Amino acid sequence: VQLQAFGGGLVQAGGSLRLSCSASDNTFSRGTMAWFRQAPGKEREFVAAFRRNNNGQYYGDSVRGRFTISRDNAKNTVYLQMNSLQPEDTAVYSCAAGNVILSSTAYARGYSTWGQGTEVTVSS
Repeated sequence: VQLQAFGGGLVQAGGSLRLSCSASDNTFSRGTMAWFRQAPGKEREFVAAFRRNNNGQYYGDSVRGRFTISRDNAKNTVYLQMNSLQPEDTAVYSCAAGNVILSSTAYARGYSTWGQGTEVTVSS
């Protein structure tokens, strides 16, 4: 298994969760690690990405200011700290990795490796 996501669960609105995505050495060495989410009946949505070449962090409009992506190179792990969660954040969250050009950071098609999703449910 190249990517494994952990940390989903049920939380009340206003609460926090931290997701983790562990990667194999080969996968983690790729340029960009990202999180996407998909809610029932909706298209997959870009959440956040961390680009290795410039340590840049990128966020989707709906989560900017509430979520923080980080990576621990020693542990081959990427984290997504989610604060001020709202019911609209309910979705299956998946991590992805790939050598993605900057302009494609927010597009799922650029990522070659995907982990299984972890479900996040935010109750009102």
